[in-house]
Amino acid sequence: MTDLSIIEQLPEIIRNGEKTFEDIIKRPYAENFTQEELVIPEGQVKKPINQFYQGDNILVMERLLKSGLKGKIDLIYIDPPFMTKTNQEGRIVINDGQKDHVIEQVAYRDNWEGGLISYLNMLCPRIYLMKELLSEQGSLYIHLDYRTVHYVKVILDCIFGQENFLNEIIWAYKSGGVSKRYYSRKHDTILVYTKTKDYIFNPQKEKSYNRDFKPYRFKGVKEYQDELGWYTLVNLKDVWQIDMVGRTSRERVGYATQKPEKLLERIILTSSNENSIVADFFAGSGTTGVVAENLNRSWIMADNS
Repeated sequence: MTDLSIIEQLPEIIRNGEKTFEDIIKRPYAENFTQEELVIPEGQVKKPINQFYQGDNILVMERLLKSGLKGKIDLIYIDPPFMTKTNQEGRIVINDGQKDHVIEQVAYRDNWEGGLISYLNMLCPRIYLMKELLSEQGSLYIHLDYRTVHYVKVILDCIFGQENFLNEIIWAYKSGGVSKRYYSRKHDTILVYTKTKDYIFNPQKEKSYNRDFKPYRFKGVKEYQDELGWYTLVNLKDVWQIDMVGRTSRERVGYATQKPEKLLERIILTSSNENSIVADFFAGSGTTGVVAENLNRSWIMADNS
């Protein structure tokens, strides 16, 4: 047990993460994983189109790096556990030919015996591996909440460099109840880092409604109208208001922390091009792969659940 604060322990966490990363890079590559370690597509990784790996993502990333994918991935989005100290459940629907049977089971355990320190020790070497996989035009989007975001940002600053921090995106949503004892927590944070300054960025547009619902009178400004009034299209800002996946949504697959397709669509359209490789190493419900497929990107996903 240490009396050091988490901030005081961060340098050691980062050093340990770097050493773990270096040990992984140096060790002989075992091509033949056991079934318990990793479920993989047959054969070598040659053309990484639509591959799903089931197993520890640190082994997945090692395999990808040592199979020729170092510096080949344009976009990595991850939605790691939030250190909620709970178990997240998933629902499986099985039809026996007559009716649906719903089975509820633990999708993943977000309990960390060593607390926040063990969580950060898990994440840090994986961030090093992700940086190696990113192309020179690549970006990392890491989806967090208030519990860990400030600590993870310090780690990311050390690994990627403060100069490669691009944005802090606020995803604001409406769901659940409200509190009488504190401001209701209705947003997540997505940190965005780039490998270099030569990153892919395709600006996306959003509606900006005009005051008093009156159209602009400026020459050359295109105006549109819908049921809410007149609006123009402006480049996206860093606060995104997107609804969560509703209970009756067509997207819903029964995964507790499923993210909406619209959220991933914005990210993938902005930070990748057609035929780019997009990866998600905490794949969960698989939304990243679904959206990447729809947008004509190659995708690689991994999950341990």
